[in-house]
Amino acid sequence: MSLARLLQLASPTLPVGAYSYSQGLEAAVEAGLVHDAASAEAWIADVLEFCVARVEVPVLHLQIEAPTQARNDFFLATRETAELRAETLQMGHSLAQLLAALGIQVPFTQPAYPTSYAAAVRAWSIEPRQAIVAYLWSWLENQAMAAVKAVPLGQTAAQKMLLTLGERLAPIAEARLEEAQWSNFAPGLAFVSARHETQYSRLFRS
Repeated sequence: MSLARLLQLASPTLPVGAYSYSQGLEAAVEAGLVHDAASAEAWIADVLEFCVARVEVPVLHLQIEAPTQARNDFFLATRETAELRAETLQMGHSLAQLLAALGIQVPFTQPAYPTSYAAAVRAWSIEPRQAIVAYLWSWLENQAMAAVKAVPLGQTAAQKMLLTLGERLAPIAEARLEEAQWSNFAPGLAFVSARHETQYSRLFRS
């Protein structure tokens, strides 16, 4: 049953609103930084390697092993713009509400999405490495679908991107960075995300 629960957590039908966010990708398209399949793949790969892998995944690892409010608050503090912070809070709250309806409590104030996800992983006895690969896959799939809408890209281009970048997920999930190595230094992402907050016309909430 843990495999079925893992697929449920990674499913795009999970009612947390992930589809409504691009995590800055839409603003990168607006700025001309992303304009075709190659630039979309490069942008998504950089966010994966320099932000998600170096802060979000280490925090998720530890929240699965021994969750704390302090680590949840640390993750919130690493969100560099108002919309990125609002995104993880909204998704974390939505998942926490869903889990509560399923009999699982997320006993934290303002849970970020990794914190709520970790609560489900623990409650359903999902193997941590597999859970993190699924978390990364869900993030990557959402980015690919955002690129399809915003660039725009064809479905075949998106699937090629998923094949290529999907190969990076297992090594990222297996890596255990020391806290001194944690970093989400990506000023380009922070800049376009801040611009997106006042973008005149947009499809996504971030």
